Amino acid sequence: MKLKNDWHKDFFNNTFYNPASPAAVEKAPSEARFVLKQLKLKKGAALLDLCCGPGRHAVEFAKKGLNVTGYDFSEEYLNEAAARAKKRKVTIRLTRGDMRALKYKNEFDAVVNLFTSFGYFQRFSDDMKVLKGLFRALKPGGRLLIDIIHGDFVRAHFLPRNWAKMPGGGFHLENTYYHKNRKGVFNTWTILKPGKKPVSRSFFNRLYNKKNISAALKNAGLTPLKFWGNFRGQPLSTQKNRLIVLAVKKPKKTSR
Repeated sequence: MKLKNDWHKDFFNNTFYNPASPAAVEKAPSEARFVLKQLKLKKGAALLDLCCGPGRHAVEFAKKGLNVTGYDFSEEYLNEAAARAKKRKVTIRLTRGDMRALKYKNEFDAVVNLFTSFGYFQRFSDDMKVLKGLFRALKPGGRLLIDIIHGDFVRAHFLPRNWAKMPGGGFHLENTYYHKNRKGVFNTWTILKPGKKPVSRSFFNRLYNKKNISAALKNAGLTPLKFWGNFRGQPLSTQKNRLIVLAVKKPKKTSR
């Protein structure tokens, strides 16, 4: 399957897909509580929400007194995040940019990347650019928490075709092709709404499991600490569709 390298520019916009659905927004407070419990941050700590999207988690972090930076390439999502922060009366620094080209250095006490916002690039080297950028962005001792789809779950429950009814009417159709060489899946989503023409968009998602995400993190200089299968803290397994990993940028040892 052929897919443009910049497919994300057409996919991540509100005319086709918005990650801040009512159901997703409802889950954000409990997810944020789990994340903050693992990060163990003090009030005023600097937190980077990479691929913050419309800011549903970022506002929760800011409510807890953290100095939050939201980073995303989608101007539309960032505008929504700004409106959400204003409504919730919190301050968030919002920055637009490519996650492969982070300019931060030793700036953040922690970084989060949530809701499968990692693994979209067809070249593995691009994923490594992201992780190495996060390593640079973290202060020594800083923690990184990534939440992505669990590759072992996808393989164990693989469905080449699936469909679901959409809230408010219409259907969401999904066609999935597993690409062995690229170690990921190509997906095509088609949205059918009453009275409107079908709209289709395709994307790529590299499948990570405990083994290969650990190797990638270590290659970037980060040390994996813990893994979970969901935001309730249950163990990682092929029956859990989330892969949540906590890693740390260990301080350099000083010679005596």
